Amino acid sequence: MTTLKAKLHDDLNTAIRERDELRSSTLRLTLTAITKEEVAGTEKRELSDDEVQKVIAREAKKRREAADAFAEGGRPEQSAREKAEGEILAAYLPQQLSDEELDAIVAGAVEEARAGGAEGPRAMGAVMKIVNPKVAGRAEGGRVAAAVKKRLAG
Repeated sequence: MTTLKAKLHDDLNTAIRERDELRSSTLRLTLTAITKEEVAGTEKRELSDDEVQKVIAREAKKRREAADAFAEGGRPEQSAREKAEGEILAAYLPQQLSDEELDAIVAGAVEEARAGGAEGPRAMGAVMKIVNPKVAGRAEGGRVAAAVKKRLAG
């Protein structure tokens, strides 16, 4: 068992002992998503810590989107629960990049792409290829794409 998955199991057991319903249900759903990912495909396999982290990030994103949807739908109590679940999952993810850090990485990538001959809005793909490995897991794709578009436009 990977160390991150083992930590999730240990935290789940602790939450159950402490009768923390929110934390235990969130961790159960996340572990279920991890197991589902492990058995997807032709044969069962053990996920690496990076793959487990991607599953947790996907689950956290689902919680944020659900919280927004519930807030728009006039269900603030359900929105608050989804936000709380998202915060629990965020504790298992790496620290997110600040806007300044992301802008600095994007600026360097744009200069690198320009040195390679890519110019203007059509350079988006080249810049994203440079930026994505540098920010993997520390910034959402939509946020990165917006920063790259902004930098290429101005």
